[in-house]
Amino acid sequence: MLLAEGYVVKAVPFVPDMAKLAARVHLAPEQRPELEKMVEQAAAVACPKAFYRESFIEKREEALVVVDGIGFNSRLLKTNLEQTYRVFPYVATCGLELMEWAKSFNEDPLQQYWADVIMESALREATRALEQDVQARFSPGKTATMNPGSLPDWPLSEQKQLFSLLGDADRTVGVRLTEDYLMIPLKSVSGIIFPTKTDYNNCRLCRRENCPGRRAPFDPELYASRLG
Repeated sequence: MLLAEGYVVKAVPFVPDMAKLAARVHLAPEQRPELEKMVEQAAAVACPKAFYRESFIEKREEALVVVDGIGFNSRLLKTNLEQTYRVFPYVATCGLELMEWAKSFNEDPLQQYWADVIMESALREATRALEQDVQARFSPGKTATMNPGSLPDWPLSEQKQLFSLLGDADRTVGVRLTEDYLMIPLKSVSGIIFPTKTDYNNCRLCRRENCPGRRAPFDPELYASRLG
């Protein structure tokens, strides 16, 4: 769906995989009916979605990248965008609908945990649909992503500039930014998708041990070359 200067990705199919969910939460056999009921409820109301723009780099300096008039301060971001002129800033979310549904389980810690995992699953579907839409519309080829707050070099406070670049994300997909630069719904993610010829992954530069979201091992040599 095309909006002024951007694209909304919605009507994202959300059919949670019970086997994967059960493994993720270490489900006991006797708990399965309870989780299945929650999954059925979630699937009935879920509306994961995303919004993104096609944007262009106007200037690069030592630790600054200007995208459509908005400046981002990050030496690593500037390095990663050296070989491209076009990027895709975005926000993806599990949706307000699931957030409201999850509130009904706040009195039970176990059900609250299950609801969080279900919302994370919806967010992954929104992100996958976003990436597919970018490829279908613009054919950028191989891409990578950077997210404000994922590394010290690009702090969470840069969310303010990113949301300025995106415009009214609250109106388009129901995501708002708090004074502490967190997103509501919490199960949302924002960042910049960019074409790349290398296998860039934030996790390879992150020193945090035992991270539940880690997708690649820490690479000390890469860290030294990029951020040392």
